[in-house]
This record gives sequence, C-alpha cells and structure tokens, in this order.
Amino acid sequence: MNGYPALDALLAAHTPLPEHVDRTRLRDGLGLSIEGLAQAIGTSTATLRAWEEGSAEPAGHLRSAYAYFLHHARGVADSPAQAAVPRTRSEPVPATNGGAPGAEPHPAPCVLCGKPATAQVAGYPQHLSAEECAQTDATAGASTPTPNGHKAKHSVPGPRRSTPPSRVGRDPIREAVAAALATHDGDPQRAIATLTADAIPNAMRLLQGLRVGGRYDIVHHPALPEMLRKTSPRTPNLIWEGRPNWQRPAAPQQPDPVTVLDINGAYLSSLKTHLPLGQLQPSAPEPHDRRRAGIHLVTPPAWEHDAHLPSPLGPRQERGPLWITEPTLRLLLRLSGPQHALCDPPLVHESYTSGSTENLLEKFRTTLRDARARAIDEDDAVTLEYVKALYAKFVSTLGESTHNRELCRPDWMHIIRSQAFANLWSKAYKAHTQGLTLLRVCGTDELHLQGHWRRVFDEGRSLNEVKVKKTYAVAALYPESECAEPWVENRRYELAGGRYLFCRSCGRDLCTGCRVVHLAPAAIPFQYNDDNVCTSCQ
Repeated sequence: MNGYPALDALLAAHTPLPEHVDRTRLRDGLGLSIEGLAQAIGTSTATLRAWEEGSAEPAGHLRSAYAYFLHHARGVADSPAQAAVPRTRSEPVPATNGGAPGAEPHPAPCVLCGKPATAQVAGYPQHLSAEECAQTDATAGASTPTPNGHKAKHSVPGPRRSTPPSRVGRDPIREAVAAALATHDGDPQRAIATLTADAIPNAMRLLQGLRVGGRYDIVHHPALPEMLRKTSPRTPNLIWEGRPNWQRPAAPQQPDPVTVLDINGAYLSSLKTHLPLGQLQPSAPEPHDRRRAGIHLVTPPAWEHDAHLPSPLGPRQERGPLWITEPTLRLLLRLSGPQHALCDPPLVHESYTSGSTENLLEKFRTTLRDARARAIDEDDAVTLEYVKALYAKFVSTLGESTHNRELCRPDWMHIIRSQAFANLWSKAYKAHTQGLTLLRVCGTDELHLQGHWRRVFDEGRSLNEVKVKKTYAVAALYPESECAEPWVENRRYELAGGRYLFCRSCGRDLCTGCRVVHLAPAAIPFQYNDDNVCTSCQ
C-alpha cells in the first residue's frame, strides 16, 4: 500500500498512455468487457471505445483513472505467472461435485441456460454462444446425470433467449430503491430525498446500461451551433419551444363547470421523438427531410383560430423569423397539409440537422414506463417519485448544465420539451374536434375543458390516460368586468419591492398563481405583497 496517494494521482495524470493498439490488447488480456471497464472508470462505452480506437483521448480525472488501469494491466500482463497462462477471454470451467462426497464431478451450470457450461468468462461459467445453449438444452435431458447418479428423464425444453450475464435478474431501479430504504431504515421521505439527489448520475448509468448493444452510438459532447449556446445564465434561449399558455378570449355560452385534466408523464412520453444522432450541420431547408432532425429558422404562418383553438407556436406576440425544433416544425407541416388545412406552411430559411431516429431513448423510456406502472400497481410511492426524478432531471440537465457533465445535448433538451408541448396541443385539438369546449391550455400537461370529456379521454394513471386535477366554475375565468384583451404583463412596484402581474387592458392586478383572476386592491392583503394570489390559490 503506497503512502503517497496524491503523488500516485499526479504521476498517473502525466504518464504517457500506451499506444491505441495496446489498450485493447491489455483489456482483452484480462478478459474484461468494454462495458465493464467503462462503468468502473466512470465513463460511457462509446467514449472508451473512442479512446481505444484513437479518435479521442481522455482528460482530467478520467485520464488518471484510465492511466492507472493501463499501468496495472501492463504489470499483470508482463508478470511471469501471467505469461504462462493463455490470455484468452474464456477459461475452462471448473468441475464441481455438487457438495456430495464421493460423487462424480460435473461442470458448473451456465449462467445463461442453467445447463453444464463449457467455458468460464470473467468468472461466470457459461456457453460461448446462443447456439451452444440451444444444443445443450436439446441434449442435456438425456445425457446430463443428476446429483444422485441417475439420468434425468428425456425432455425437450422450449427456446430460451440469451441474456448477457451483467443483466441476468437485475433491476437497477428496484435495487436503488431497496438500497435507499435500507440505508434510511425504511423511512420513505429520506429515501426519496436521497434518490432524488442521485437521480442525474443514476439516470446516466441506466441509459448507458440500456444502450449496450444498441444500434446507434450517442455523441455526448458535439460542437454546438451558436443559436444553441447561452452567453450567460440570464440570457434567454434563442430556441422557441412552443410552450402553450392560451385562454379562450370569450366566455362560453354554457355555464357548465370546468374540469382541469392533467396529462400523465408528459415528459416521459415525449422521450419518444426524433432526436439527431450526431453534430448538427447546415442542411437544405426545403424540402423537409423526415430522416433528419434538428432546429430550423422559420417564418411562422398566421393563425386564425385563436378564438377556439390555441396556436401550435404558443403565445408568441413578436413578428418575424424564429428558431424552432423538429417537433414544432413537423406539427406545423402536418396542420398545413390537406388533412387539416388550418394554416399555411411555414417558410423555412435555415436548417441545422443530423441523421435522426425516433428510437434512440426507447429502451430508457420503456424501462421507466414499466417501473412507473409497477409502482402504481404496488402503491410504491418511493419508486414513483424516483422515476419522476429520473426522467425530469434527465431532460432538464441535457443542456449546458453543471449537474450533468456526461451528456451535453441542448438540442435534445429543446426537442424533447417541444415534443411534450406538441403532444399537449394534439390532445387539445382532439378534444376540440370531439365537441368539447376548450377554455385553457397551459403548462406542459394541463387542459381546461367543458363537456363530457370521459367519452374522449380515458381516466387513469397510465401514460395514455388522464386524471382530474380540479374543477371550478366558469365565472372564475370570466368575471363580470372581463377585459376585451386580457394580456398579461409584468409590473414592478418600486415601493413594495416586488414584481406583479397585471392585465394590460384594464390595469387591474392578476393572480400570480393562476394568471386568470383579476384582483381589486382591497382583495390583496398586506401579508401577500410578495405573493399576489387570489383566494383559491392562497
């Protein structure tokens, strides 16, 4: 044991790394998989593969860790004891007698199919291919002796699907929840706090584990176009995501109560979207190539249906071109087509795109979806909150975030958010075409409707269902002294030192909670000067 760990780390950081051809040889000589080594170092499989191929070099603490591994791997490879051992990734499987004295030794069972193994890989007895497992399954019933010396009866088992040893019987989400509960003696609140704090690195590990054997590699830190970069934390994004914040201008004729519907797992569902694989490059703006995805500078078409249907671009009041993402552009093109004919097609000026796929995060999404469904069935509040934290923090830190340095894809972040808003608009359009009255569409997952909504939407907690958030009277949205143009604008009260919302048309204050109810000065208690809210929001 060396007594100078700081010097060891310093030397590892400045020690020249072996040649690229030797890096793979050293890893293979120890029988290590690239996935296992990447997880031990703390990086992704694609990054480690790039180090071994010579297309990239490690830096910082990752370089120190990689140099440490290569140095000790070379020492093991050059040792006399190791030189006499064939450096193959598979070894003969040791025999066992099953614990019975005097019994005939027989090979250990394969971790894949449970039949006698022919080799040992990284300490796991197993067959080297799915074909060997299938052949053993067909013959083991007649030829494999049982521990008591008698042959087993002949049977032909059904086909088995080969699964890597690292994934046999593993459920990372369930394991993380069990570990957190065990650490905090079963206290759910403390376990949720711990799991939420670790949600970002856990989400990245889960993503990397599910990407093993994937068809496409993830480019973690591509060069970004200027419109995706923020010069400072206070600088607004140049990408317009189309977040809706719409209210029906005129009160409806029917006095029916208003039902607020909540869309379940909006961001989780939006992970299924067309994501660019590599670096965004300038491409031909027209015609639109559906095999690529990215961002587009467009002049949006005029929207003439605001009286009963929100604009797919959200509450944008400025004129002129703007940068939008792939889901918003596809929604506009769909609405301008002959099936809907709701607007003219947008005029696309510039496009930055890359080859795309809709299934890049599909395993990640379905794993979280299944864990969420299981938590709901088992009434497991800890797992449910953990799953929410996994996908919500994953999306929110995809940009240039100090909390997630493993993946920097602000284009993905904007695209996933825009997909959630496009999904919400599609549900609002479905409600409108099915005869329901839309009163508000806002946020990421909120619809305010009048009418028999259960004949249009299924009620429940699944991702394809909705749940009721609350109901209220229509008079709360449209008071007697309603305004012709209830535009919301910020107002600063210098004496009070606070920032409030007010209606530009009538000048009255608006509730900062719901942004709907007009407040008279007498309705604002002094203690709520820093939080101008109505009675229901209080």
